[in-house]
Amino acid sequence: MKGRDILGRLFGTSGVRGVVNEELTAEIAVRLGKAIGTYFEDTVVIASDTRDSGGMIKAAVAAGLMSVGARVIDIGVAPTPALQYYVGSHDGMSGGVMITASHNPPEFNGIKCIGPTGQELIREGEEKIESLFEEDIECKEWDAVGTFEYGSNAIERYIDAILRRVDAAAIRAAKFTVVLDCANGAACVSTPLLLSRLGVRAITLNANPQGDFPGHPSEPTEENLRDLIALVRSTGADLGIAHDGDADRVIFISDTAEYVSGEKSLALVAKYVLSNRPGLVVTPVSSSSMVEEVVKEMESTIMYTAIGSPIVARAMFENKAVFGGEENGGLIFPKHQLCRDGAMSVAAMLECMVKGGKLSEQLETLPKYYTEKRKIDCPNSLKSSLLRHLKEVNKTVRADMTDGLKLLYDDGWVLARPSGTEPKFRIYSESKDKDMALHRANETEIKAIEFVERVLTPANKDDA
Repeated sequence: MKGRDILGRLFGTSGVRGVVNEELTAEIAVRLGKAIGTYFEDTVVIASDTRDSGGMIKAAVAAGLMSVGARVIDIGVAPTPALQYYVGSHDGMSGGVMITASHNPPEFNGIKCIGPTGQELIREGEEKIESLFEEDIECKEWDAVGTFEYGSNAIERYIDAILRRVDAAAIRAAKFTVVLDCANGAACVSTPLLLSRLGVRAITLNANPQGDFPGHPSEPTEENLRDLIALVRSTGADLGIAHDGDADRVIFISDTAEYVSGEKSLALVAKYVLSNRPGLVVTPVSSSSMVEEVVKEMESTIMYTAIGSPIVARAMFENKAVFGGEENGGLIFPKHQLCRDGAMSVAAMLECMVKGGKLSEQLETLPKYYTEKRKIDCPNSLKSSLLRHLKEVNKTVRADMTDGLKLLYDDGWVLARPSGTEPKFRIYSESKDKDMALHRANETEIKAIEFVERVLTPANKDDA
């Protein structure tokens, strides 16, 4: 299959992804379904987000699963965490398959595997599926093929579980007004219901499921959320809420119409969680030092991991963490479930506002850091070479190689790493000095672009 990552793996940091009918075809989906079904052996739950290709890819994966004898339960269109909750909370589930490409453009789709506990499958499991994918797996005899059925009440049970984890009565009493942007994605079937159950008045944007994401691209960047920001400002809402395509992440807009970056919401919710139960917080090396500073203020400890929600969730499980998450708006609440959960994050933020006051006021209490992010085009085949080049040209700087290259300075850091989901290279720069964060981001971006352009020049292609 095209689109393997820099290590030749089928699975990236968030499942298998590719452009539909180019990199990710029905034939590949069937073959992958056979491998997944052979790995899980028994009952597999399947769901999809709202992408136009979701039905085709889901049907192909389900056919592959059943051809090797798996029982398939389809819960329809659902957020990834709703599928994960269904798998983890029902006895006898071998695993799950989510058909989604999350924040990628609509021409992409993906296949993500969920383990029997509801956590994303760890790398060892993915390696076994990759190995099976390369084999010529025999189909079962006609009388031993798997079965297909529809699961019921998946969304309602998921919302009920969230309500049990927050002070729902206090949130109802607050009578909040929010503006909700579902990005025409899977959140359409879940977050409006959650807000209704919490007594929150919701003004909605892009709340009808549409697979080509006509409202805006499904990545909740500040640029993509201009309409949401404007509507929060004009309505005087208490909060703005924006999901990505499969609703495992959320970005907030404050009551003063400020775009709240993922690291700020991570820090704020960590502070609230730790005020009730001090302990360990787990987050990737890409997270702002703001989070570490807040965690230490709360007399708690922080652990850094490589990037990827399955890696964070696994570290949380193994080390009994009380909270964790990523700087992209993916928060993990282990008492609820060990995965990123956008709707749970919404409920937690509303409770945080009930107990701690307006979001804008809480943001003022956070340490001030400035972060610059860049994303450059980089073919998968050049990612390893670019990483080596950046390490070489910065060899006098102290470095952390937990994930990519993290350059450590007295007043900040720069992280350069290959994307695991698309042919891009990501650059993060942070400092308490805004100009320095910008300078280092620009400097690293220029070095990276110059290297890629030089290598892609026909006479220099062998340099990679």
